[in-house]
This record gives sequence, C-alpha cells and structure tokens, in this order.
Amino acid sequence: MNIVSRISLGLGLALLSSCAEPQQETRLDLTPVSYAMLDGWSAETPAQLLPELRSECQRLMRLPPETHLGGAEGTIPNGSRAGDWSGACTALQSVASAPEEARRYFEQWFAPYLVSNDAFFTGYYEPQIYASATREGAFQTPLYAAPGDLVRTKDTVGDWVTGRWDNGKFVPYYTRAEIDGGALDGHGLEIAWLRSPEDLFFLQIQGSGRLVMTDGSVRRVGYAAKNGAPYVPIGRILVSRGEMAAQDVSLPSLRNWLAAHPDQARSLMEQNPDYVFFKRVDTIPLDRGAPGAMGIPLTPGRSVAVDRSLLPLGVPLWLETRIPLASGGEGRWTHLTFAQDVGSDIKGVGRADLFTGWGAEAEQVAGSLRSHGRMIVLLPHPPA
Repeated sequence: MNIVSRISLGLGLALLSSCAEPQQETRLDLTPVSYAMLDGWSAETPAQLLPELRSECQRLMRLPPETHLGGAEGTIPNGSRAGDWSGACTALQSVASAPEEARRYFEQWFAPYLVSNDAFFTGYYEPQIYASATREGAFQTPLYAAPGDLVRTKDTVGDWVTGRWDNGKFVPYYTRAEIDGGALDGHGLEIAWLRSPEDLFFLQIQGSGRLVMTDGSVRRVGYAAKNGAPYVPIGRILVSRGEMAAQDVSLPSLRNWLAAHPDQARSLMEQNPDYVFFKRVDTIPLDRGAPGAMGIPLTPGRSVAVDRSLLPLGVPLWLETRIPLASGGEGRWTHLTFAQDVGSDIKGVGRADLFTGWGAEAEQVAGSLRSHGRMIVLLPHPPA
C-alpha cells in the first residue's frame, strides 16, 4: 500500500528495534511557533484531512467534557480534555472541502507548538497472515482468544495487575513459554491456526492483523488482552549477544535470523514473556485500518501512536522526517498526522510510531523506519 498519506486499547505496539532507540526526554516543554515554521505546510492538503478530523470530533463530542485525553497536568495549554475541543469541532461543521478554506480552518483553530527538534519515528503495520479455521497440514500454531481465567484488577496499593486465581491465591498469568508448552491446550480458545510460531509472534507485536483463510476469505483480528508480562525486545537480546549490530535491527533482519536459526527460534522468542490474545473484528471495512486507541480506524500515513502520558489522543501532529522508499533508499516526508494510538514501548518526548497500512510495502516501510526529525503539535484553541 502506498504511504501518502487504541480511549479503549492498551495495546503493546512495541518496537522490535528498541535496542537502537535513543534515550528519550520525559519532560515536555512546548514552544509556540508559527505555521511558517512548518517545513512543507504550504504543500500539504488539509482538505483531505477533514474527514479524519470529523471522525475524531464525533468521538470526542460524545465523551463527558472532563474526559482526560492525555498529557501531564499543566503541560498542555489546551486540548487535554474532551471539552477543550468543542470550539474547533463546532467550527468544523461549517467548513467546506475547498483547499484554502480547509487550510484557513486549521490555521484559525489550531495553535502549533514545537515538541522536539530531535524526534524519533518508527513504523507499525497491519500484517496479512495465512491461516486456517481448523488445525490441519502446516497450520499448527494456535491463535488464542482471551482466556476466561485472565483477570486484570488493582492490587493493595491501587496499581493495575494481571494474573489468575490459583487455589485462592492471585498469581501471574502464564508466560509465553508456559503457553507454548501447552498451558492453554484443551480450553477451546483457538480462533484460527497459523503456519508458524514466528507468524504469531510478529502478529502479537503489531497487535492486529488480517488473516487470509484457506478458502480465500479475509478475517480481521485485533487485540483482546495481554498476559501482563513485560515486553522484552528480541532485537535487544541479539545485540547483547553480539549476533547483530543495533543499527541492523529491523523487522526483516529479525525474521531472517529466526529463519536461519530454527533450533534457537523458539527459545529466543520465549525470552519475551509478553503474550497477546486476540478477537475477531468484523465491524471495520477491510479498506480501512484496524481501530486505534480512540476507537477510530487507523489511516495509513496519517495515524500515529504516541506516549499518552505526554500528548493527548486526537491532536494533529506535524512530522518532518525521512522514510524508507519501496524502490530503495529513503525520501523526505513532511505531513500532518493524528495521535490516534498508543504503544507500550512508545515512550518519551518526540516519540511517534507511524501506521503504514497493510500489505508487503507497508511491512517493508514499517520494518525499516527508524528516523529522526522534528515534531510539532497543533493544539485546539479553547471555545469562545
């Protein structure tokens, strides 16, 4: 898919290559800037983004006004609560799709603030994986729905914990190694069967995907739950072993390593105890992306995952960076995007994960995208 372009999911869209990720600042200092400082703003097509913003406004205006969308208290001038959007969303109702009118709308109702001159961008995508409705032939790896005994609750100090009850005692839920070893066999949780543990592993990292069934049909699956174990990037492990240089870690290089070391693949993947469970998602058309943290279908090249503790969901983000090209090399990329998703490994100021779509090209771009650049957030003006 050509790149021109979850508050409900706690999905771990974790970086495969986080071993190569630079240290990120955790203090957000926003600096007001002008639209003239947005390199490429005059060439952007704001009119094409109005449907995206209208979908956000429909969602935001159904929420109680005090609903917190993200960002630390006192660091976001406006836009961290649903009610802060009432002015911009009301004005949007009368905006036509004429290019200059759409541009004037953004410039009138959103104030740009510099987030980081050294932002760090990666990519994620919606994988397409061959699957079978029954266990047969090469399809021997189960894709599990969330188990009934998986419990998420608060501990005695008020922190959220995930686990299960065992003889009246609350214990951590099964790890990846325990589940691979058969801990859930016979529970009837299989919603499909995949061709390899590697296909399952990378599907779990992305958090959603499309299953190409043996009868030719396509089913979408999305995140349902996690086992609560910490995410451990296998790329970081390979770098620590000296088997791969940090700058060489990418989705393709990790796939290649697992394929070249079949005797070590399972043990390596099991060093990441994190395990994601899935559910069928049949309400979103297949020409749209999976729903993100806002419950809105993600748009290739326009939706990003951010650190919600620093930035509110929904805000437009102007990104200036370079991205890999399908033809090889990389090209300059400056576009307006929307903070519509989150990720357990997307942390820090200026950190964003760009949704690249689905299919081979989206996988290639997402797997290779690790670029620095500049990030500017557009915050809605308060209602009059």
